[in-house]
Amino acid sequence: MSLTEGHTVITREEITGVEFDWFATDERGHVAQFLAAGDPHVPAAALASEELLESVHVWIDVRPETEEPGAVAGGFDEHLTPPQRRGAYVYDHVPGEPGVYRLVAAPRTPFQLSEMPERMQAYLRTVTLTVPLGTPRLRVDEDGGVEEVVEVG
Repeated sequence: MSLTEGHTVITREEITGVEFDWFATDERGHVAQFLAAGDPHVPAAALASEELLESVHVWIDVRPETEEPGAVAGGFDEHLTPPQRRGAYVYDHVPGEPGVYRLVAAPRTPFQLSEMPERMQAYLRTVTLTVPLGTPRLRVDEDGGVEEVVEVG
């Protein structure tokens, strides 16, 4: 049986134009929550199971807060810090830039993927980014490819 057999696949049509959060890990085993804000450029692997996506969301939401807010851009982004206060990185979609996300909150002590239940670990391993979480700006494509976006100016 595959990881997502019998699960509900989320379509790009469902997430276009609506608030949608998804999760990824990096090669160091850190985890991030991405706020897509209606942008459909989300890795297909993140859309493979509505049930597993929701279980990751709940698992992070019920973790105890372990640190103070760490909003990179300051007070404006502090409302986006709850996952960061629980050990996850937080990225927000940059309006008008398909697939581009900016780091809005970074944990001082990130939790490790290995702390999560095995089924969630297996799901997130399918959404492993090759650029380390904590990178200020990322472009993520629908195939799961990722690159650092360097701001000019």
